Amino acid sequence: MQRRAQRDPSVKRLHRVLAGAAVVPAMLIVAGCSSDSGSDDGKDKAAGGSASASASASASASPSPTVRAAVYKDLPEACDVLSKKTLDDLVPKAKSGKESQSEDISTRAGCSWDSLANNGVDGSQFRWLSVSMLRFESDTTRGAGDELAKEYYDKQVGDVQAAEGAEDTKSEPVTETGDEATAVRYDLKKKEGTFKQQTVVARVENVVLTLDYNGAGLAGDKAPSADDLMKDAKKAAKEAVKAVTGSGGGKSSGGDAESGSPSKPASSSAPAKD
Repeated sequence: MQRRAQRDPSVKRLHRVLAGAAVVPAMLIVAGCSSDSGSDDGKDKAAGGSASASASASASASPSPTVRAAVYKDLPEACDVLSKKTLDDLVPKAKSGKESQSEDISTRAGCSWDSLANNGVDGSQFRWLSVSMLRFESDTTRGAGDELAKEYYDKQVGDVQAAEGAEDTKSEPVTETGDEATAVRYDLKKKEGTFKQQTVVARVENVVLTLDYNGAGLAGDKAPSADDLMKDAKKAAKEAVKAVTGSGGGKSSGGDAESGSPSKPASSSAPAKD
């Protein structure tokens, strides 16, 4: 009787080792795939987050502020806003106008004239005429030029009405002189005599024009008629406003304007010449 062959225990152990070794690479492969997949998901999430942040930043970005453009971009020559005939009527035999000093005549300009008619023993008649113009540019931080001009116009009228030493002050609106205009009259007593002061403040879009006109009878001559002086002042103011609106190449077509430097504030016009 033959004996059943005895299996060598070492053979069984070898089989188990080989079977275990075969499983390890498969586990490593699965783990590797899982690791790669996780890495790709992280990149996708990171990329998605970055894109979302960029989109959010773009959506939250505000557009650049704009403001309505100023209509007038320049001023006429101050000493040329009144015709020779008007000057002969208001300041007879006046010499050439004296131009006001200005760092930028496109935003601030002025001119003045004076005359003294000597009537011998009857005294003399003195006249003084001044025109000043102030133009406001639109600015994104301060506002549109016409709105800034409106603010200055209101202040200028108030300053004229509250002139120091003024007596018997009267104000009235002036028609057909720009977008709005106000005439102010008062008496101003000085050592030379009583000066009859007439001031017309007018606004046309982004430009404010102030016309001062006064007269006095000196050395015994009688004072001029305030009504006559005011009539002449209103006429001259209308003429000066037309010079602003008709200044060559100064008018803009409108639209949005970029930030610009605002015009410098002007000092109140002198009520009378000493």
